[in-house]
Amino acid sequence: MKKILVICGPTASGKTSLAINCALKWNTEIISADSQLVYKDLNIGTAKPSKSEMQGVIHHMIDVALPKQKYSVFDYSAAAQPVLDNMLKENKMPIICGGTGFYVNSLLFEFGYGGVAANSAARLKYEKYLKDNGKQALYDKLKSCDAETAEKLHINDTKRIIRALEIYEVSGRKKSDQNDGLKAKYDYVAVAVNYDREELYDRINLRVDKMFEDGLIEEVKNLLKSGIDENCQCMQAIGYKEVLQCLKNGDNESTMRNIIKQNTRHYAKRQITFFKKLPNIVWLAPSEANTDRIAELIND
Repeated sequence: MKKILVICGPTASGKTSLAINCALKWNTEIISADSQLVYKDLNIGTAKPSKSEMQGVIHHMIDVALPKQKYSVFDYSAAAQPVLDNMLKENKMPIICGGTGFYVNSLLFEFGYGGVAANSAARLKYEKYLKDNGKQALYDKLKSCDAETAEKLHINDTKRIIRALEIYEVSGRKKSDQNDGLKAKYDYVAVAVNYDREELYDRINLRVDKMFEDGLIEEVKNLLKSGIDENCQCMQAIGYKEVLQCLKNGDNESTMRNIIKQNTRHYAKRQITFFKKLPNIVWLAPSEANTDRIAELIND
């Protein structure tokens, strides 16, 4: 089986630059696995790589959705899978790069996601329920019909809670009853950079500071002016939801920064927990995060 390279792990761990270096070395392309990079016009808060940073490497699954669109892992898999398969046919080694674990897994493993396509009516129903009753009530609703899935999700992960409820309502089957397992579809090498926790937090803080210097607040204001509101899925992303809330509350920039840094650190911890469960993942020390070490792993 032809190999696939996966570069994953927590935010601010240098995934993008490492993936680009690998793509240049092996003359191949990158498939982004980031649930926010799919959106057009969300650039600063998503740390979207610029054209110059891409260094001519083709990046797939970036800017594929409009900000007002809802975009699920089902949508992602349906669009990204043919790209991956086509690269393999062309004898290119696909590089999957990103920190959205469910996106990564959707390409690597046999997942059915309930065999249920997105259902806008069901989703709108539960989004309204969330708005009217709050996160705890939404979480409790999932717990009552699919306790096993609820246990795996954080109460704040409303997007996936709604998706699980949507699957149950449309199919009549619990998401936890899916016989998905982790059956790999491809031979893959997966790596993540294992920064010391405090060093990772320093990198996160620096990234957030740079976002503000680059104009994050203005980006959010421009999205609002274009008709994007707080109920849009894209505005639930870390960085955007905090700025939006602080603007509504009249909070200052320092408050915004601190909240975003804190929420990003919490998110990074959840990412680390998720990817530690990825079969055969290799956690590289920062000094090992280079193309030579990855070549060794690929050739093993």
